[in-house]
Amino acid sequence: MQGSVLCVLLGLAACQALSYEPSLNPKKIYEFRYEGAVNIGRGMPDLAESGVRLKCNAKITGISAQIFLLQVSNLVFEEFNGIPGKNAFYASPKLTQRIATELKTPLTFQYVKGRIVDIQAATGVSDTIVNIVRGILGFLQVTVKTTQKVYELEEQGIHGQCKSNYVVEEDEHTSELAVTQVVDIGGCRQKAEVSTGMALAIENEISKGRGDRIVASVEYVYTVKATADGGLVTKARAQEYHHFSPFTIKGGNSKLLATKSIELLKVTDAAGNPSLPPTQSRGNLVYKFGPELKQIPIVLKKLENPLPKIAEMIKRLAQANIYQVDSSTSEDIVDVYQLLRVITLEDLETLWKQLSGNDEHRRWFLDLSVEVADERIVKFLLNRFKAGDVSANEAGQTLLMALNHLTVTPELVEMSKEFLKIPFSKSNHMLWHTVVLSYGSLVYKLCAYMQPCPATAVQPLLDMANDALLRNSEEEMVEALEALGNAGHLSSIKTIIKFLPGISPKAVDLPTRVVSSAVQSLRHLTVKDPHTVQDIALSLFLTKTLPAEVRIQATIILFETKPPLALVSTVTAFLLWEKDSQVASFAFSLIKSLSRSLTPENQQLSTACNIAVKILGPKLGRFSFLNSKFLHLDWFSEDLLMGTSTEAYMIKNPKDIIPTAIMAKGKFHFIGRILQLLELGVRAEKLKELISDTRSAFNNIEVTDYAAIMKVLSDTKALPKDKPLLTAYARAFGQEWFFADLKKDTIQQIIKGLSPTAGKESPVWQIIQDLQKGISWHWTKPFLVLETRLIQTTTLGLPVEISKYYPSVTALTVNAKAVISPPLKEHLGELLSSDITLETDGFAGVTKDHFVFHGINTELFQCGTELKSKTPINMPWKFTLKTNVKQRKFEMEFNPVKKVTELFAVNFNVYAVSRNIEEPSLSKMTPMMPNSAVTYLPPQFPKTSTDELTEEPDVYNPQSKVCLEAKPFGIAACVEAELKRTHYAVEYPLYYFLGYSHLAIQLEPAMTKKPVDKIQIKINAGPKDNTPSLHETMEMIHRGLKNSSRLLDLFSNRTAERGLNEQSSESQESLDSTPDPVVIMNALALCKGAKPDGYAAAMYYLPTPQKDDVELIISQVGEETNWKVCGDAHVDKAEESAKIHLRWGAECQSYDVAVLAAKTYQAGTKLAVSAKAKWTNLPAYMTNVGKSIEEYLPGMSFLLGFGQSHDANPAHEVSASVVRESPESFDIEVKTPQLTVYRQAIALPIQILDIQRSRNVTETGRN
Repeated sequence: MQGSVLCVLLGLAACQALSYEPSLNPKKIYEFRYEGAVNIGRGMPDLAESGVRLKCNAKITGISAQIFLLQVSNLVFEEFNGIPGKNAFYASPKLTQRIATELKTPLTFQYVKGRIVDIQAATGVSDTIVNIVRGILGFLQVTVKTTQKVYELEEQGIHGQCKSNYVVEEDEHTSELAVTQVVDIGGCRQKAEVSTGMALAIENEISKGRGDRIVASVEYVYTVKATADGGLVTKARAQEYHHFSPFTIKGGNSKLLATKSIELLKVTDAAGNPSLPPTQSRGNLVYKFGPELKQIPIVLKKLENPLPKIAEMIKRLAQANIYQVDSSTSEDIVDVYQLLRVITLEDLETLWKQLSGNDEHRRWFLDLSVEVADERIVKFLLNRFKAGDVSANEAGQTLLMALNHLTVTPELVEMSKEFLKIPFSKSNHMLWHTVVLSYGSLVYKLCAYMQPCPATAVQPLLDMANDALLRNSEEEMVEALEALGNAGHLSSIKTIIKFLPGISPKAVDLPTRVVSSAVQSLRHLTVKDPHTVQDIALSLFLTKTLPAEVRIQATIILFETKPPLALVSTVTAFLLWEKDSQVASFAFSLIKSLSRSLTPENQQLSTACNIAVKILGPKLGRFSFLNSKFLHLDWFSEDLLMGTSTEAYMIKNPKDIIPTAIMAKGKFHFIGRILQLLELGVRAEKLKELISDTRSAFNNIEVTDYAAIMKVLSDTKALPKDKPLLTAYARAFGQEWFFADLKKDTIQQIIKGLSPTAGKESPVWQIIQDLQKGISWHWTKPFLVLETRLIQTTTLGLPVEISKYYPSVTALTVNAKAVISPPLKEHLGELLSSDITLETDGFAGVTKDHFVFHGINTELFQCGTELKSKTPINMPWKFTLKTNVKQRKFEMEFNPVKKVTELFAVNFNVYAVSRNIEEPSLSKMTPMMPNSAVTYLPPQFPKTSTDELTEEPDVYNPQSKVCLEAKPFGIAACVEAELKRTHYAVEYPLYYFLGYSHLAIQLEPAMTKKPVDKIQIKINAGPKDNTPSLHETMEMIHRGLKNSSRLLDLFSNRTAERGLNEQSSESQESLDSTPDPVVIMNALALCKGAKPDGYAAAMYYLPTPQKDDVELIISQVGEETNWKVCGDAHVDKAEESAKIHLRWGAECQSYDVAVLAAKTYQAGTKLAVSAKAKWTNLPAYMTNVGKSIEEYLPGMSFLLGFGQSHDANPAHEVSASVVRESPESFDIEVKTPQLTVYRQAIALPIQILDIQRSRNVTETGRN
């Protein structure tokens, strides 16, 4: 009995000595077998994937209580590229050897209470290898709690500071714990992640909350055995998933699966302490970024001795693109970027000395070097500015690109301040603009990644603004405010306020242009400090003594802050009593446009604006487009979580011909971010005044009377001396990069240089002399439009990257030579009566490459999914132009097409890629959809008889080619397309990009009856009597603007019905009374020894006070041909009606169609516009197209919400009518011979003009 008790007590003591807390015995040796693998692909059957796998043994030996030695042996590195289940991993012996060599030197780590505290490695071990070791050691770091079965912790791991959810199950018989740990990588508070290139894409939490494009999580399963030394991990495995889609992961995605496992092989006693190698600390278990930050994921090349490689590649690229873009070399610029990123500042200086002596090489080097993107390029450009060995144009272009592509740090911003101090920066006006604006953009990028953003960064711009204000320099004030707008720094608000009247007492007398710039400089602060900006903008809006332009700009800024309902209601209340029609019109159009917005960030604002529209509509809904207007149009897909929006505004008084200011910009919305694409704006207040002052002088001047026009412009005294007539600006990605003023001096120089009385002193004279000798000009621009990268880690310690690269190469070449007879003797006006012959050839084009990469990217190997796209756009030319301005004759000759000329093409495919730095021959780029793939075609995408299938029947491979031939000229314009697809599941839009895609537009030779030597186009204008005066032209434009509502209300039904029966006789009368054609045009194919083929056209125009008649006759020229086109058009001004009759075929008798349009009023006040097309005979192909449309119409109209009825309508007739029911809606009805479709109360996408309620009022307004 006593023995039994003793045994029980001994057993209990033994149990108490066992522990599950992870620990290692420093007197033991632990040997593990480790395997880690990663695969990237679609995860679908028969689609290619790529991946890598690493196998090794790991031996851990204790050195002290907390220090342990890690030795890696039997390492094998393998790659995969192919179809899972059909292909296998293959060995990479040379890369295996390289990794094994680095791991020969043992590593040590500090292990305390189950945590990897510090990792030590020799200096020769790369960061990539240390990170792989982190992936191995990660299995030792696990938190075990035996008192809870389920618990949540925030702890440090290889992914950073992340939340982990644990589930623990204990097996009492084996003294083992099964521990499951799940980490949501996306929710990490301090994430091991680097993001670059997205500073200018504004984050939007509302959009982000609707879905993600990236989801990542990892699950660990450990088997922990209790021992007297503590918990020992005997077996473990991990699975990590990354799902990525450019749209939303719900719509199909690219998948990364990383798996690893470790198994304890044996534990033995240590025999003595091993010697410690010299090491240095490499950090804890958290992944550390290293060379992958400089490694471009779509390039993997050995980087030894880069200098001669860079020089050779730049010379080769310059030569290959010397005349036109060589699309086959456009991707090589990415290789140059990679090499440039590993060289030193001294290397940059060496390359400059080697390449700057040749204009082509010099330009290529400066354009490519900006992508060094760190302090080296800043120092290099500072050296150039100080030395003054670059032109102002070169300096401006290079600095603009360099500062906007920098990986910005506070140190780089501090270094870049020197550009503001160097005298060279102020040596050229445009260069100084570029320096100031670029520095502002640099500050913005710093603040995007660093919070709080240091005030010292923006201080130079604040000082510039304050100094300009003290000296009352309008130009310098605008310049500083534009730069502060780029910077968007919170510290700038106090300075900007100094320029705002009504808020600052010192800003009372500031020019409107300055105040407007100050308001616009708040644009980036609408996101950073919306409440403060709302207070400022609302105060300006309510200050009725301010100019309308300033209040309008304040309205724009106010609504960019996304004001709440209460603030929108405040604005609404004040607009009900607003007396300034410009402010009222603009604000209402802005509110109405935003009320229809569909993008997520405007969700609440659009609701508030809807309420405001209902209140304001009855009073403010009748302003025309002649008033100031704002337009917002957008589209957003909830399925794709993508969209676009366009905004435009015009500040204009109805009595003026041109607006005071106009602006247009576009935005691209994608998951969680908004990217402002391009914004263009013009302010023309003084130009508007100039045109108003000179209108009377143009009364009797013809449009083509160049000499008289120039004389009026040169004699005008209305040009202001110190105010710009025109100010233009351009912004890209929300950053202003260009603005320029057109002042009196510039205008006078241009007028003087172009004046017909200008002589040899004119720069134009010298240009003409050079043209007669022959000129040749060439320009190229390699440019990395976009580089965005998101790098995270995997549980293996390998970096997974999602990146987009968008490089382009643009080229422009012009060769020209002129012959002038008689040659110029005294002044430029002699050109107007000379015969001028200009021979020219050249090229304008661009090739754009686009890459999207998702996969593993290190300096040793790469594997992943890569979308590769190439888009060449080419416009070559070669022709001879002959003209005589006085005789109004123009002639052009060019050669026929002799070979296929590609004008535009898009080619892209998705690949599984594998690259290996040690064995380039093993690199693979397998189309993700190989030819042998199995097809998945749902019923809604059946294969049709028109689809040309390849020899592999499982691949959906439609191909088409359509050509439009001009047979007399031997030219064919062709469009060809080809797709290869296997998946067409509509719920997965990502599938649309899987496979080969090709679209091309090209010119090709066409068969002709006889060889064509030349193609000639001749144009002879009619007599001067038919040419309207410039004053009349301007008045027509003005009337067109003023009567723009009549785009919808042109003509009346009554006149249209009558006109169909009278058109032929009236057409003949018009011709009888019009002896001379307005224009005669011939397009002929010239053949030696034979009559030309082609076409001849003549247009006749007979205007009268009551109606305008136009007739066009086109005849085919050639032997035994009588094909013609006869077109008659009649516009009755009194009845507001129009009719067009078109006949063609043999002597215009084969086919005909008549189109009638009319305006009327229904119920006395409702405007109705109707159109009708009638025909007697049509070609078969037109009839077939018409029948196809009629068959398509019922289903399409149903989808669009139209009602329909099958009526027996008149045969050979189609009609449509639109009735304006209200300022916001209209009714529509369309009739075909067998169908009537209709819909009521269709909302107008934009607010149209107020149209007078009675015919009498309409007539009065027109007169």
